[in-house]
Amino acid sequence: MRLTRYTDYSLRCLMYLGLHGPGLTSIGEIATAYDISAHHLTKVVHELGRSGMVETVRGRGGGIRLARPAAEIGIGAVVRATEESFALVDCFGTEGCAIAGPCQLAPALSEALEAFLAVLDRYSLADLLRGEAAGLARALGLPASAANG
Repeated sequence: MRLTRYTDYSLRCLMYLGLHGPGLTSIGEIATAYDISAHHLTKVVHELGRSGMVETVRGRGGGIRLARPAAEIGIGAVVRATEESFALVDCFGTEGCAIAGPCQLAPALSEALEAFLAVLDRYSLADLLRGEAAGLARALGLPASAANG
């Protein structure tokens, strides 16, 4: 299984915001830290805001921050919210496959996908930020102290 760039950017954005702490930051700062397109990141942040994971503040002095504690943002939920399709092969979930009835590929892939998502469901954003948080913060140009709060 390969996650889309959209999901990758969503997870990276949430990690940055989790390390940044409760203060506001900008899409430009996150895009610069990861050397990714601010245009694409704007779409990501918009959807993260709609899903209730990110709070956006408009106007002068505005920006973005996590809408709830990192421990309350499940990685499985992020992946489910950001992936368009979980069809692992072209025939996955289609009625037009010539061997759909007797084929056991789709059920096996469905079981594998459920296991994949079940593992991600065991992790929160806070879990991803534990351990090497200071190193992550430094790598993103944030002060190491940001990793503590």
